[in-house]
Amino acid sequence: VHYPLDGPYSCLQVVVHPQSIIHSMVETQDSSVIAQLGWPDMRLPLLYSMSWPHRVKMPYDPLDFFKLKQMTFMEPDFDKYPCLRLAYEAGRAGGTMPAALNAANEQAVELFRGGKIHFTEIPKVIESVMDAHKGIIKTADITLQDILDTDAWARDEAKTFESKMVMEPAMG
Repeated sequence: VHYPLDGPYSCLQVVVHPQSIIHSMVETQDSSVIAQLGWPDMRLPLLYSMSWPHRVKMPYDPLDFFKLKQMTFMEPDFDKYPCLRLAYEAGRAGGTMPAALNAANEQAVELFRGGKIHFTEIPKVIESVMDAHKGIIKTADITLQDILDTDAWARDEAKTFESKMVMEPAMG
């Protein structure tokens, strides 16, 4: 959202919405809010993002507001969701840091799926990679090759965390 709208991170806000009906919202200058709503199924917002500006007919039932009954919203708990804090940090750092975060996250999930780390260690892997990337981050004149190189580096760096976890089994 930051890049296409060219807005500062201070204008971005994550809202926890347990019913998962609202998939995105944009507040305009006049303080009105435009929201994209749909059933709690990410296929529709993904389709919307890939088919923009066109709409594709889908075999979904219409959204029935009477069945919803209520929609609730909460502030995120950054202790409960540490990856969200890391995502904000990567975004604010800019440059190649978001690519490092993304690659570290994908590799950490693979480590978890392969039984190499515990689920709760995913943010530790990401944070470790981000900390290591601070010394080599590129913030100007970034090319596609820089992003690809950062991605490959971060995946390799995340794998080193795996070997540490094998030597020091996680408590759980």
